[in-house]
Order: sequence, then structure tokens, then C-alpha cells
Amino acid sequence: MPTSPAPLFETYDRFLELNFSQISNELPLVRDYLSRFPPEVHAAEGYSAVRGFLKSYSGNATTYTSYRTHVERLLLWALLVAQKPLLELRRRDAEAFMEFCLRPPADWVGPMVKARFVRVGGRKKLESDHYDVNQAWRPFSVTVPKRNRLMTDASSQDLANRPYKMSQGSVAQVFAVCGSFFQHAIDEGLTEVNPFRAVKQKSIYKQRNTLDVAGRSLTPLQWNYVIDVAEQMANEDETHERTLFILTTLFSMYLRVSDLVGRDNWEPTMGDFRRDTAGNWWFHVVGKGNKAAKISVRDDFIENYLSRYRRHLGLPALPSPHESQPLLSTLKGRGGLSDRHLRLLLQQVFDRTLERMVAEGWTDDEVDHLRSASLHWLRHTSATFDAPRRDMKDLQADLRHNSLSTTQNTYYNSLDEQRAHSVKNLRIKD
Repeated sequence: MPTSPAPLFETYDRFLELNFSQISNELPLVRDYLSRFPPEVHAAEGYSAVRGFLKSYSGNATTYTSYRTHVERLLLWALLVAQKPLLELRRRDAEAFMEFCLRPPADWVGPMVKARFVRVGGRKKLESDHYDVNQAWRPFSVTVPKRNRLMTDASSQDLANRPYKMSQGSVAQVFAVCGSFFQHAIDEGLTEVNPFRAVKQKSIYKQRNTLDVAGRSLTPLQWNYVIDVAEQMANEDETHERTLFILTTLFSMYLRVSDLVGRDNWEPTMGDFRRDTAGNWWFHVVGKGNKAAKISVRDDFIENYLSRYRRHLGLPALPSPHESQPLLSTLKGRGGLSDRHLRLLLQQVFDRTLERMVAEGWTDDEVDHLRSASLHWLRHTSATFDAPRRDMKDLQADLRHNSLSTTQNTYYNSLDEQRAHSVKNLRIKD
């Protein structure tokens, strides 16, 4: 019987090539791993149930990858730790699995490694190639914060020994994904119990902390430097006009990266900027959950950044609603950019801003935050800046929060600077 975890599910593209009526197209090493478990844990049946669940979400590569992580961990835990059939887990097992996820043993935790299997063969893929398990792969991985990577060698012993800590978002996702798996199994007649839905006190595992947007936002000083550096880069090299447009578009409308790179059923175009009969501009998007929405656009962005970028592209200053020009394109004119490409472009801006602020003598307290800055920080930064000036419901609509309380708890709590100022001069003894 195996004593250590091994990857079971491959990449999205390879997964779609499997024979879902039987376990025949799986890698030989996966079939061999499953066969070495004792018959009473029904390893192959559990694997097939998880595979069927993932197939029902195989329309989206991102969803597949995310769901694969959690249900694969659950299956491996059932086989190796609980040593019982996956479909016979009950509420106590679900609680034990959650405790395991919060504090996994060291031999289940490794560095951030994407490849689960390593192809053995030449540069050109052939049918004679075979695959081995990536020995560095583990079910859990420690993510090193960007700031630490920039300041320390990521391979150093200090970073390699960082303790694993599951984020609150991941805790909630474990409940959601594993609960969905068992509901799928119930619908398929494989079991009658959903142990994760039976866990009543989920709050034991979830902390009810509001999002610390101050820790994930730029200060006004840092933002002024960032946009000034981006404008300088565009003025010096016109290839950076696109970078300036990306930066200001994300910031001015609180966008997520998917709002710019598009989704499977939607690709943003210039025609998605539309002006109504009152002269107000709106950006029409298809957001999370394939929900269509429109976001109000500030005049400053239209007049100074959208029109600038369009003139750079040789287009009229303002778009028409029927325009099919891709919102973003490669320097060679091919429509669409990947989210990774966008992050690399903006990282150049953050890096140059950091260099400039250091060169101009700003203290480490003022520049340190930039070492952690990422694309998504622009959404939090802009919303934090705008909250004191906008009605809460207006900001909620443009952020596309389902609940007004999310916007309120995140951006309308007492701001740190205001709270610190209100207590600064209070005396202990008159």
C-alpha cells in the first residue's frame, strides 16, 4: 500500500483526452498507484467519482485547476490517512479533513511547483514518450510573498522552511468544492450523504475578519509615483502606451484582470465603451459567473487616457458602440493578451517606481509596500481612494459586489489615518 501522496490528475488539456467510461487512458503510473491500495478502500471507484465531478466542470480550465486541487487532496487523504472509501466519508471525517488542511504534515507540503508529471523524451513530443511523477510535487505548497522573493533568495533555507498557512479564501473554497463534489455524487447515485454540508460550525475553521485593504493598497504618494512613472515610460517609448492604458483602465474602473483579458464566451472590445443619451460613459463587461454589468467611467479617463491610447493606435479619439477593435492586442496587432502578460507589464512599472523612489531618497517605510504590489492592488487602491467621495451603493455597483455589506465592511470602516488622527492628541492625564 502506498504511504505517500502522488498526483492523480493531469493538466486540463490532457484531462479532456481521457476515456471517461473506464480507467484506460490514464498514465500507467496513476493506474499503478491506485492498484496498490487495498480493495476495501475502493481507490479506483473514488478516483472515478472525482474524475466524473471534474468532468462536469471541464468547460473552464481555471475552474478545473482550482477544483482539482481540493478534491484530489480529499481523495488522497481518504486513501492514505483515513484509509476508508472516499464515498463513505461522514461529518466527523469532513471535520478531520479540515483540521488536516489547516495543519498538513511536512511531507505533504512543498515549494510552489506547477508540474505534476515530467515528460521523459526529446524536445518533440512523440507517442513513445513516457511520464514520471515530479518528485518535488506535494498536495500543499508554500507561497512565498513577493516582497520576500525580492529581498531574499527564494531558494534560501529560511524561505524553504516557511510554515504552511491556508488562506481564509482557501478554507471557504474547501467547503464549497468538497461540498459540491458530494452533491454531485448524490445526484449520480453514488452516495446519500454530503459530509461537508453536515458540518454545522464552519465558523470554527473560518475567521470572520474583514479584508485588510490597507495592506493591499498603495498610498496616495506611491500611486502618484506609479502613474507618473507609467506616463514617463510611455512618453519615452511608445510601446509603453499600452501599459499606461492597462494601468489606468484597471485603476479607474476597479477592474479585475479577467475584465481586460476576457473569458471563454466574451472578449472585450473598444465597442464596450458606450455613451448614453445623457453623455455619460459606461464600460460593459461580462464578469464573474458570466454576469453582464456596466461600470461608470470617469471623464478624466475618457479624455486623457482612452483617447490618448486610441490616437496611438491610429483610431478616432472616441469609440463607437459598434466597434469590434479588441480592447488590448499584442504589439504585432493580434487581439487579446494573457493575464500573465498583463501582470508582467505592470510589474515593470512597479519595479521602476521602486527604483525611482529609492533614488530620490524616500524612506524604506514609504517604498517597502511597493515590493508586494500586484495588479489586483489597483482595484483596492482606487476603491479606497474613492470611498470617501462616492455613495456606498454607487461604489458597490461599480465594484460588482453582490452584497452592500461587503462594500461597507471593506471600504467604509473607519479609515486608518482618520482613526489614528482621532486618538493622536488624546492625553492619558490632564
